[in-house]
Amino acid sequence: MNVFTRLLFATICILLSVGLAHAQEDDVMVSPTFVKAGKLLDPVTGRIRNNAVITIEGERITAVGDSNTRIPDGAIVIDLSDSFVLPGLMDMHTHIPGYLDTYYFANYFQSPYRAMIGGVVNAERTLMAGFTTVRNVGSDDYQDVALRNSINAGEIPGPRMFVSGPALGITGGHCDQNALNPEFEERADGVADGPWEARTQVRKNVKYNVDLIKFCATGGVFSKGTIPGQTQYTLEEMQAIVDESHTHGRKVAAHAHGTEGMRRAVVGGVDSIEHGTYMTDEVMRLMKKNGTYYVPTIMAGRFVAEKAQIPGYFSDLVTPKAIAIGPLVQDTFARAYAAGVLIAFGTDTGVSAHGDNWQEFGYMIEAGMPPMEAIRSATLAAADLLGQSEKLGAISPGKYADIIAVPGNPLEDTHLFGQVSFVMKGGVVYKGADR
Repeated sequence: MNVFTRLLFATICILLSVGLAHAQEDDVMVSPTFVKAGKLLDPVTGRIRNNAVITIEGERITAVGDSNTRIPDGAIVIDLSDSFVLPGLMDMHTHIPGYLDTYYFANYFQSPYRAMIGGVVNAERTLMAGFTTVRNVGSDDYQDVALRNSINAGEIPGPRMFVSGPALGITGGHCDQNALNPEFEERADGVADGPWEARTQVRKNVKYNVDLIKFCATGGVFSKGTIPGQTQYTLEEMQAIVDESHTHGRKVAAHAHGTEGMRRAVVGGVDSIEHGTYMTDEVMRLMKKNGTYYVPTIMAGRFVAEKAQIPGYFSDLVTPKAIAIGPLVQDTFARAYAAGVLIAFGTDTGVSAHGDNWQEFGYMIEAGMPPMEAIRSATLAAADLLGQSEKLGAISPGKYADIIAVPGNPLEDTHLFGQVSFVMKGGVVYKGADR
């Protein structure tokens, strides 16, 4: 082959490759989808728009117009003219991987793979209930990382997940495991004592690609030998966890029931306090000063307090604490809201049934939060806590097309959140629209 022939052959190859590239680009171009919304609830303005039209290209919203929006012939149109449409809801405290029965010691008698199967079931239930984004705060063996990755790959349906992997905790604390006798040397994945061991565990979690870090600042209800109000971790240890996490771009959630544990966690720089049962006015002032979010999980408190009245529902390790702690959380929420603490919606679902997350709205409103503020806590505030305000939390151009619909005005009746008729996540319809 002479020089001219080689040059000619190379030129043809280049032209063919350019043509193929353009053909491939044309193949991946997605035709716009138009969603007609009879009523569009906008948490940003607090207004309800009539006869809105949402334009979606791929995963994102490109425009929000009115009934005069031009819709090309043959375009994909989803008609929700008889529905209330709003952004996908977000729950900032869930435990998606888990066993599908309610037996407290199930993890000792069933394979951990059953928990992963439970996670697949629970993820779909959560999405179908209208919760398109969740934080999963605490999971053994990085099960939540695997579940998140499978959802992101489109292998299974589920919400957009931000996951913590194993929660950090002290030896013998709430995030440890010690139900068995000492010869079994039981130890949870995230146990870390001292500032440098805690930093090492944060680094390990980051190594396995978690989105955030969770640690236990106090005891809890579902743990042997811990007192919910009792402090765990020193201030120095908490500061090490937060510093290491923030260094790696991960936010930090602190499980905390007790006052001193909360105070240390807020001073240490955590991004959110989970539960907050014994929160005082001083802690609230610190949280407001530092911009720390409160994730209340009222329905978990109500759930355990109710179920603890049923003989044998919980073990004897849990029942007395559930009775003592459960009824207090709603009052704490009422005081925190009145004080102006930042609040993001969270349920601790996994304690209660997956798919019932919406019931938290009723408890929040019952405690004095207006319905629109409750919805904002599950949209705008949750997006802010995640650091995802540019992508999530509202139906507006540039954000992910996470859209749900209910049959009536949820500002007048939050029970309608239990009747979600349409779910879209990232431009993909998972429920409704003739699916």
